[in-house]
Amino acid sequence: MKAAVALALAALYLIWGSTYLGIRFALEGGWPPLLMAGSRFVVAGGLMYAALRMRGVPAPTRAQWPTIAAMGVLLLGLGNGMVCIAEQTVPSGLAAVAVASAPLWMAVFSALRGDRPTRIEWVGLAIGFAGVVWLNAGGSLAASKLGLVALVVATIAWAFGSIWSRGRDLPSPFMTAAAQMLVGGAVMLVAGWLVGERFDGMPTLKGWLSVAYLAGFGSIVAFSAYIWLLHNVRPVLAGSYAYVNPAIAVLLGAWLAHERFGASEIGAMAVILLGVVAITLAKAAKAKPKPPRAAGEA
Repeated sequence: MKAAVALALAALYLIWGSTYLGIRFALEGGWPPLLMAGSRFVVAGGLMYAALRMRGVPAPTRAQWPTIAAMGVLLLGLGNGMVCIAEQTVPSGLAAVAVASAPLWMAVFSALRGDRPTRIEWVGLAIGFAGVVWLNAGGSLAASKLGLVALVVATIAWAFGSIWSRGRDLPSPFMTAAAQMLVGGAVMLVAGWLVGERFDGMPTLKGWLSVAYLAGFGSIVAFSAYIWLLHNVRPVLAGSYAYVNPAIAVLLGAWLAHERFGASEIGAMAVILLGVVAITLAKAAKAKPKPPRAAGEA
């Protein structure tokens, strides 16, 4: 069991952490951003959907499809699609750092739904958003207005969609993911065509391999590992990718794409991740069941 957990965590950290660089390589290989992301998710979602149906997993009901469609638009269409647009002008590692603030926005939307933050969560929010302001105030992110706006939209859409979908009528987790990828991918393909994205020529081998990696490993293997972890380990451990993946993305970007980051950007990343860690640990403590009180205890 320990070996399986370690393997699943390694897949989650390394694969999801590397998808930001995979997106950059796909863009460099001749893929337009939305057409690339849409193709990735339609292929991955179609393969997962077909495999699940062959195994007898029920398809989403008519009542479940609207919720799935909304999740596909928010989490993938806006969440992932805007990241792909941003990476046209923003380094992949920096995009990962910006997206790392998603748990902060999720805490805000949870509070709006009535889940009152604890004192530690408030501290984590203050620290994390100070890092977000720091990141947006200088460096290469501030130099790219399109990239900055796209990453803000992506992060807020992902956080809102994650919170909004909680407690709603949905099929099994794997079927939800497959259907969500199909809808989100189709929306991105249509949006890419409408905004004028076209291929200047056949994508390079690097581009094709990058999209294949994103679809096969990023969308299917890593997600499957995440679902397995949710059912076999504590949520705080399964969710630890939120503050591990940015570090992996920065290291891979520097190593394989020669991306460079200043002291200001590294400092902002550290502050954001500190806030995310504080919120994650606070939520884990709040969710932990309290021991029964002894007889006579007030």
